Amino acid sequence: MEVRNIAIIAHVDHGKTTLVDQLLKASETFRSNEELNDRAMDSNDLERERGITILAKTTSIIYHDTKINILDTPGHADFGGEVERIMNMVDGCLLLVDAFEGTMPQTRFVLKKALENHVKPIVVVNKVDRANIDIQRTLDEVLTLFIELGAPDEFLDFKTIYASGLKGTSSLSEDPADQVNGMDAILQSIIDEIPAPSMDKDAPLQLQISLLDYNDFVGRIGIGTIKRGTIKVNDNVSVSRLDGSVVNFRVLKLFGFQGLKRLEINEAHAGDIVAVAGLADINVGETICQSGHVEPLPLIRLDEPTLQMTFGTNSSPLSGKDGKLLTARKIEERLYRETQKDVALRVSRIPNTESWIVSGRGELHLSILIENMRREGFELEVSKPQVIIKEIDGVKCEPYEDLTIDVPNEYVGDIMTTIGDRNGELINMDAKETVTLLQYVIPSRGLLGYMTNFMTLTKGYGILSHTYKEYRPIASHSIGERSIGVLVSVQAGQATPYAIEHVEERGTMFIDPGTEVYEGMIVGEHRYDFDLAVNITEKKNLTNVRSSNKDNTVVLKSPRRLSLEACLDYINSDELVEITPTTYRMRKKILNTAERKKHEAHVKKEQEN
Repeated sequence: MEVRNIAIIAHVDHGKTTLVDQLLKASETFRSNEELNDRAMDSNDLERERGITILAKTTSIIYHDTKINILDTPGHADFGGEVERIMNMVDGCLLLVDAFEGTMPQTRFVLKKALENHVKPIVVVNKVDRANIDIQRTLDEVLTLFIELGAPDEFLDFKTIYASGLKGTSSLSEDPADQVNGMDAILQSIIDEIPAPSMDKDAPLQLQISLLDYNDFVGRIGIGTIKRGTIKVNDNVSVSRLDGSVVNFRVLKLFGFQGLKRLEINEAHAGDIVAVAGLADINVGETICQSGHVEPLPLIRLDEPTLQMTFGTNSSPLSGKDGKLLTARKIEERLYRETQKDVALRVSRIPNTESWIVSGRGELHLSILIENMRREGFELEVSKPQVIIKEIDGVKCEPYEDLTIDVPNEYVGDIMTTIGDRNGELINMDAKETVTLLQYVIPSRGLLGYMTNFMTLTKGYGILSHTYKEYRPIASHSIGERSIGVLVSVQAGQATPYAIEHVEERGTMFIDPGTEVYEGMIVGEHRYDFDLAVNITEKKNLTNVRSSNKDNTVVLKSPRRLSLEACLDYINSDELVEITPTTYRMRKKILNTAERKKHEAHVKKEQEN
């Protein structure tokens, strides 16, 4: 049977996972009585809720006696490490572009990774059923992008297919009226256009690990494409390590992919994508070889983390009321387990503390980890994300990003002002009839805490995308801190309607009456640029004239609800987010009001000197 190995790459929400659903349905892989859920490849609850792919997934389908291995990749730049490594496993890719939105920042990012690995692309113009599409403009943008990224001449004459992943139609004609049911145009193009992998089964084994997985039974599992040779269960093989050393191990288990299932197999051959268990500390980039024939493949380059946060055991007065997993040992075990399958994550314990520095590729990358831990029953506290500073040639440098903003024309002035305040450098501005496209280069620091402000300024109509660009010398002025103050509780207890009624005129509340609060907990946003200590638990003094029933007539404004990402965006460096299985709370690092004010006065004095 012939084999094709392809990846599906695109900007966030351009329809990769939905298209994979249609390819699965169109293949001969599933029986007619088998049901296939929508976005079947997004197996994680968070992926389904957010509509994004977080981890790369492997599936395999049979079409016209050809086995097509498909890797569905994340579109978000925070998970770009997955995309980089997958390009090492495939011979071709489907580049999806939304017929309405055209090329976007992550389109550039994922295509760049494909071209760097000389992976042949087929362009799929998706969502041709949308209103107001401009296919010719989209094709022009794609061609321009190929040229800008220095694509070789043979890739500039790319095959183009037009499809609607939602409706399950495809065609080689750019006229939406010519769409036909099924994905035959795409599947046949994969067979015709994408080269078959090398199938030299008799040569010495060569298998480079590109992805990792982990389970408690067999430990770390390495996933990769067999470049040549054959591998069998119980084979004694050698692995060339990242440091050049060689280790021998026995293949305990071997897994292949069929449809949505990972199946145990006894042997696999050149061209197959397999998962191998047997070496507890196998790493991405290491090459499994036949014993006595160690020929390592070139190492895979991994982009370093650009953002870090401090994770710690929950030290709040309400610690232990919600979660079951509270101890430093449990948290450390969980973080270590995550590093076993996520090579873009780094974890190091801060000496003599119950805290860890956790480094990743972006706020979303780290917030997904926090949310998963919360759902598993953990309690912890985390600090404001900070960029990782590097010293390059004796100069302290920070990460910069390419920022693209699509915003209605009436909000352009406000956005340009706020981005300018965050040290963004305007590269290009393209004003259209109703929207304007702004392109900036900005320090990653300037984007910390900006998303909530951006959505407020644009009333939810703006689109913001960013990708890592490079390290540059640190921008001179301070950016990335929240400029507005907060309302901080001075008492522990339950928030009362009476107290909230008097406090809400000072700002915007984050909590409802009846919420359990403690001293140092952030309960709202102040109107001014300084913090204000407030008593949110005060009760009305009852007399013969006043009765507690009068509370029932109090009409309060609805509090502002913040998501986990919004909380991480919102806090300043002297604050933390407390996370439990049922809720998250923002708080000051120093809870005691008097101690906190003393500390703030000391810091202010030092800054003045």
